[in-house]
Amino acid sequence: MTTHAGRELESNVSGELTIVVPVRNAAAFLDDCLASLLAERPAEVVVVDGCSTDGTLGMLGNYPVRVLSDGGRGVAAARLLGAQAAHTPWIALVDVDVVVEPGDLARLLAEAVEGRYTAVQAGLASTSGPGYWGRALVQHHLTGRSRTWFGLVATVFDREAFLRYGLDETFMSGEDIELRLRMERDGARFGVSSRTIVAHRFGDTFDFAKGQFLADGAGLARTALKHGWRAAPLLALPSAAAARGAALSVMRREPQWLPYYGAFLAFNWLGMARQLTGTLVQRGDQAHGTPND
Repeated sequence: MTTHAGRELESNVSGELTIVVPVRNAAAFLDDCLASLLAERPAEVVVVDGCSTDGTLGMLGNYPVRVLSDGGRGVAAARLLGAQAAHTPWIALVDVDVVVEPGDLARLLAEAVEGRYTAVQAGLASTSGPGYWGRALVQHHLTGRSRTWFGLVATVFDREAFLRYGLDETFMSGEDIELRLRMERDGARFGVSSRTIVAHRFGDTFDFAKGQFLADGAGLARTALKHGWRAAPLLALPSAAAARGAALSVMRREPQWLPYYGAFLAFNWLGMARQLTGTLVQRGDQAHGTPND
């Protein structure tokens, strides 16, 4: 039940919350996302573009939003740039493949304030188009353990705390996992809401799924390299998730998902291998290099 303090917050979100939306070639998702966010009547919506080439920038001209560019540096840089541009005590980091219902962000903000959270992510109800890979991604998310993991997909965050923690801009994916490790180490209070659920949409092509898998694997490897033995178990996550998903598919007599889990594992491994190899080669070059004069 929403308390009196919660009702006051819901009626005054415009003074409390700036929404930051990173985008890159997001024309297929943009209209639904921005329409739903603007209906929340925040103080401002800041869209940070990553050098889109698909018409995204032209579409943004139809909306009362502030548009910035991250120069193609990636989603971590985009989120930081948007947070730095905000002037409210709270920010909402919302991916462009998310659609919210009226009052969702206000309730999430109230939950964060009342519970004295540094950050709260909305629960995610995954959807996709009719393609096999999109449906498989949805099935994986709805049955996997990752659905309860804190991330930055649709998250209300104390702005000062977010800027203090920052994000590692060298990450193309997995920067939220790396952030979570640092927040856990500091004893920060954060979590995933069970009261506020938003729609999270997946693309439904093989290329979309492959890109997700490669990026996720690279992010896990980079996190393990950065945090050492404390984060080493992350490297086993793809194998554990694939084994669990395949087992559930067999138990539920849904063998159609087995190819998905095979691809999930193979491309996560490939993403991890590329990241590990590239980092080790780079460190070797630095160790044997000659300092510049």
